Amino acid sequence: QVQLVESGGGLVQAGGSLRLSCAASGRIFSINAMAWYRQAPGKQRELVAHITTGATTNYADSVKGRFTISRDNAKNTVYLQMNSLKPEDTAVYYCNADGTYLSGRGPSTFGSWGQGTQVTVSS
Repeated sequence: QVQLVESGGGLVQAGGSLRLSCAASGRIFSINAMAWYRQAPGKQRELVAHITTGATTNYADSVKGRFTISRDNAKNTVYLQMNSLKPEDTAVYYCNADGTYLSGRGPSTFGSWGQGTQVTVSS
């Protein structure tokens, strides 16, 4: 299968910045869309930002103008640059990706989640 590992979370003051990274590994043939989700305590997981293979992006209204998603296809990595952070951005951030990998039976589709990284914004 394909594993996703996030990094870059932490504690930051309101107005500060953080950059999250998520690297995919495994017998990857191709990756289609990559995305970042977040889940705050007591709330449902929500889509934060999404990027296609062709780098078309989509953002939740709550982060537009503050967050930027990007990807490095050569490194199978997606990034989330978070600026002007607010206390309401506090959540566990999860990376998601889908695509094709090389299984023992040949090319197979995958959809994977990372383990999550905590982002805490203090007021």
